[in-house]
Amino acid sequence: MRTPSRVVLDGLPLGPAVVWAVAHGKAKVSLAATTRRRLAVARQALLAATADGRPHYGINTGFGALARTRIPESGLDQLQRNLVRSHAAGAGAPLPGPVVRATMLLLAASLARGYSGVRPAVIAQLAAFLDSDLTPVVPEIGSVGASGDLAPLAHIALALMGEGRVLVRGRTVAAAPALARAGLRPLKLAAKEGLALINGTHLMAARLALLRGQWERLLPAALVATAMSLDACRATDSFLDPRVFVLRAQEGPSRVAHELRRLIRGSRIVRSHVKDDPRVQDPYSIRCAAIVLGAVVDALHGVWRALAAELGAVTDNPLFFSRARPPQPAIVSAGNFHGMPVALPLDQLAIGLAHVAGISERRIYHLISAFDPESHLHPFLAPKPGLHSGLMVTQYTAAAACNELIGLASPASVANLSTCAGMEDYNSFGPRAAAKAERAMDLATTVVAIELLCAAQGLEQHRPLRSSAPVEAAHALVRRRVRRLAADRPLAPDIEAIRQLVGDGAFAPLVRPIL
Repeated sequence: MRTPSRVVLDGLPLGPAVVWAVAHGKAKVSLAATTRRRLAVARQALLAATADGRPHYGINTGFGALARTRIPESGLDQLQRNLVRSHAAGAGAPLPGPVVRATMLLLAASLARGYSGVRPAVIAQLAAFLDSDLTPVVPEIGSVGASGDLAPLAHIALALMGEGRVLVRGRTVAAAPALARAGLRPLKLAAKEGLALINGTHLMAARLALLRGQWERLLPAALVATAMSLDACRATDSFLDPRVFVLRAQEGPSRVAHELRRLIRGSRIVRSHVKDDPRVQDPYSIRCAAIVLGAVVDALHGVWRALAAELGAVTDNPLFFSRARPPQPAIVSAGNFHGMPVALPLDQLAIGLAHVAGISERRIYHLISAFDPESHLHPFLAPKPGLHSGLMVTQYTAAAACNELIGLASPASVANLSTCAGMEDYNSFGPRAAAKAERAMDLATTVVAIELLCAAQGLEQHRPLRSSAPVEAAHALVRRRVRRLAADRPLAPDIEAIRQLVGDGAFAPLVRPIL
């Protein structure tokens, strides 16, 4: 994934690599000159359109169920400040800094497309925060994912105003003095700008964008783990026959099978038991691995397509069309802030990750249980079974992770709770779906790391026979971090070391892209 050093907000869609770079402080953010001009023109046109004496939602009216309350012109700026303060009502632990930064970037990019009617100064303040390493403290709980990510975005907007708290070099401090030390002035909101800052799907979309990068590291590790387990269990590769997948007619399984064939090609372990092996076929966790992982790849293809669309979207309300011609209205109240186009993909992601981990855990069980004498593996992969317990309890840890994944795979988006006195009567709960998907990614990474730990140990019990070049390269990666189990020892550091390998994308160069 190529990491840019500068991101220019020009109204075009962002990419996941750009989001990751800004989220982790690897890239600076600026506004294109054309964006500044476009925003200035749009702002003037919005002010002209609202001078018609008519009520316009969120500009000269109250909000939500208070939309019928008209606000005099003298109170329009105060209205926006009050909105931000009242909606900064989150609770719980603060969101991680990279998530907040990614959210701010998506918010800035959406506003920069010129349909919210904000001044360039609003987006410039967001960019200045990102470049100054000022990260608003944002409680995780508070958004129902429909009328925008209201509470989390309000905490961000509050910091832009010089209120609330921010994180600076690992310390939580009051926003006002932090802005002063960074050479920034508090943002003074004008008409429509508070609402524009807190509307939108930016939090849930930001978390999905960051998860895309993690998936690009996890999938190669899962494929390598599958190939390594195949040889560690002395399984056959005959189920990968390409004719099988032509008949199944599913793209994802066919592509996964093709990659697994490549990963295992040349293995001497496979060839060593072609003859006189009494087994007719292997368990599903091996024989159906390409079908299951391929189905996940296909399902998540739709997830990433939805993400790509969202990274180019405008999710504010109301929307302003500066080039509208009568009878088209210049200001339109609609529902682009609704999170369902992101919530459903996030729920789908959690389901897919549950299957990646679930089938991996079954292979771990196969590796350590020694139920198949033809695997030629020691029980629990122990050096001296009985004296040593070996890797026994790593499967417990994988099972515990999978049990939690089952709960996380229950969709957040299917349970509705009404808000705002019934005006906001159908919500997506996309931020909950995002939090669940993020936890699911972490757990799935743990399970795949445990499979790599067990498969590496199993592979060594077939020496001097060697596997394929890619599998042996993966084994070497594991052994550079974790030594062979020669006697019982605490295994938590081993699991964590391989988790870091997966998270760093160490296995990705061994696998050809199939996303």
